[in-house]
Amino acid sequence: MRTTKTLLLLLIGIVLLSPVQAQKKLSAAEAKEHFGENATVCGQVVSTRYADSTKGQPTFLNLDKPYPNQIFTVVIWGSNRGKFKTPEVDYKDKRMCVTGKITAYDGLPEIIADDPKQVRIE
Repeated sequence: MRTTKTLLLLLIGIVLLSPVQAQKKLSAAEAKEHFGENATVCGQVVSTRYADSTKGQPTFLNLDKPYPNQIFTVVIWGSNRGKFKTPEVDYKDKRMCVTGKITAYDGLPEIIADDPKQVRIE
């Protein structure tokens, strides 16, 4: 009985702590030290590009430093673009936070946003 109660408390703790861990808040510059982690990355959207003629039709939102010197990018693939309307216009020059898994593309950190719920304007 005691083992079952201990196990139940442990599982409840894991469930309650998991969202907190996923909500680690980082600056765009800090993201490069957290590849593979779920986190919230915040910064100023300083350059944007909708690459409509590129495979997958990505939209790129660069935080804190503009392309080609970007330090963090939010990527919205064309298949999800309709959920965001015109992100390259709507988010330009705004301070945003994006939540998701930090991955690397050419050694630079990015989060792929599939849903507008991942994005918050501050």
